[in-house]
Order: sequence, then C-alpha cells, then structure tokens
Amino acid sequence: LTLSHCMSKKVINQNTNYNSELLDSIESNFIFNESPINRLNNIIHDLKTENINGNIDKKKKLAELREQINSIEDCTLKNNSEKIVLGDGNIDSPVMLVGEAPGPEEDKTGLTFMGEVGNLLKKMLMAINIKKENIYSTYAVNFRTPEDRKPSSIEIKKYSHFLQKHISIIKPKIIILMGSTAMESLTGLNSKITIERGKWKEVIVQNTNYNVIITFNPSYLLRTPENKKHSWEDLKKIKKKITNLGLLT
Repeated sequence: LTLSHCMSKKVINQNTNYNSELLDSIESNFIFNESPINRLNNIIHDLKTENINGNIDKKKKLAELREQINSIEDCTLKNNSEKIVLGDGNIDSPVMLVGEAPGPEEDKTGLTFMGEVGNLLKKMLMAINIKKENIYSTYAVNFRTPEDRKPSSIEIKKYSHFLQKHISIIKPKIIILMGSTAMESLTGLNSKITIERGKWKEVIVQNTNYNVIITFNPSYLLRTPENKKHSWEDLKKIKKKITNLGLLT
C-alpha cells in the first residue's frame, strides 16, 4: 500500500498503551519580599496567555489554509460549488471528525453536517455524551461533488494534503473518519469500509502520531439504517478511548 508522501500508516491494537504527554516543567524564581506572592495566579495568567496566542495562531493558519484551497485552479469540484466548506466547531477540541464531502445544504451554508445528516450525527454523538459544537468537524474534500457523487481517487488524493495540513493545525488526540472517502484520504486504504471500521489505527501526519478510527458516514446510515447497530459499536469504542485518554472531561 502506497500512502501520500508526507504520511504513513500502521495498524495498532486498540489495547496498546499510549504514552502520556510530557508536561513542561515550570522553574521557580526565588524572590525575597515581605509581601505574599501569589505564584498560582502568575502561572494561570501565563497559561491563559499561551492559550489565547495559540488560538489566534490556529485561526490564522486556518484562514491561510482556506485561501490555499480557494486558490485551486481547474478544479471541477470547486467550479461546481457555491462555497468552500473548511470546518467548524471547537478548534481546540481533542476530537476531530472528518466526513466525506459537503452536500447541497452544506454547500449553501458553508457549514458541516447540516439537515437530516446533521441531525443524525448529533444524535449519534449525544449517545456518547458529546455535543457536535464541542468537537471540530471537516471533510476530506472541501467542495460539493457534481450530483453528490462519490469523489474519485484522483480528487481524494488531490485534497488529501490539505486534510493533512488541517489536522496539523487542529492537532487533535482522536480522529474519527466517517465514510470511505475520509478513510482513503487519510490512510490510503481503498478496501471496503465494512472491513476497516471499528478498528483503532495509528496514522502519522507530519511526524505526529494520531489515534484514528473509521466508521460509517451518517448519510450512508440514512440509506442503510440496518447498519446503525455497527455504528453504535464504533461509538462505544470512541467513548472508551476518550475516557481512557481523559479527554472531553
């Protein structure tokens, strides 16, 4: 299997222990003063400043990414779409959800997972106590396809490096790939999603490891509701991973 030039993939066992992030140590400064010093307030202030600066940096990088995608020339997808759908939600969320491509309602609004598809997704996430607005959502392909057809492998590959940049900006702890287009874009796999779904994998994007799981797209579940039982099994695995990693608490 050949993956894109800046990313590689390997399957890992979902029970593998993950290394915790190392916390930067804070070196104390010795100050001789008769007045009490509230060092905790200083630390909290520094952390808030760091978070604000990081948030501004992410927004700037996302704006630059939007411009890069909008600057694509001779693209059938772009030429047949009303709006680019980059992503929305909490840019600092540890959970990133990647769908396949925008539909007609997303194309009009510029937002992810709208209408009936969005309602089903919200119900799926709420089943594991997650609000859609608390995670970050995007697509493997950022423009609506003509007649809502499945993107071709050429189109998927063309947009895959934008998805990798997107992931590197958001820096999530968990990535949920919904649908075969999202699966192929990030992992390079073009096998049946029924074979790959529900398995935790490790994907490397720009020298960073990401926990990835593949599951069905809500639009597919609307057409084949009998598969909702499999999605529920995947959702439970996602909830367990989130709990084990101490995310969204």
